[in-house]
Amino acid sequence: MDHRPPVPALYGVMAEFEDPTSLVNAARRTYDEGYRQFDAYSPFPIHETFDAMHLEDRRVPLLVLGGGIAGMLTGLGLQAWVSAVAYPLNIAGRPYLSWPMFIPVTFELTILFAAFAAVLGMFGLNGFPMPYHPVFNVERFAAHASQDRFFLAIEAIDPKFDHARTRAFLKDLGATEVNDVAE
Repeated sequence: MDHRPPVPALYGVMAEFEDPTSLVNAARRTYDEGYRQFDAYSPFPIHETFDAMHLEDRRVPLLVLGGGIAGMLTGLGLQAWVSAVAYPLNIAGRPYLSWPMFIPVTFELTILFAAFAAVLGMFGLNGFPMPYHPVFNVERFAAHASQDRFFLAIEAIDPKFDHARTRAFLKDLGATEVNDVAE
């Protein structure tokens, strides 16, 4: 009977780089090589990585637009219903639906709903709350990712992923260290 502990599932392979230029070049070459399920980690934003990784997700702006439109319609609809249907008051012969007086509330609800859509959309699309991520299983990542090193992780779910070839590919990119990431 074999008493060895089970081998943990593999999340992917992670490479460590010393400078942001190396990370951007590695991300560009990784995309050009055909990998699509990979991510870059750095202690500060590097805007060139988004271009190198071909990240063009436009869902959040559409969610914000939808939230803003919903807020505008809610503000206008609520005020129109209250002014003309639920509690109509004829003050100095003014019309019940006087749209100029609806502008401040409509504007505020548009901004409020758009802000809520942005926050909730980012939480939903980023998978938050995520109290744990497998990349923290790599000791060097936990110690250096927010300090002074740059990391590129290729996930095992990528169709092109082959453990040995992916490790060799990351080493050829000039990585100072390549580690397996356990699930």
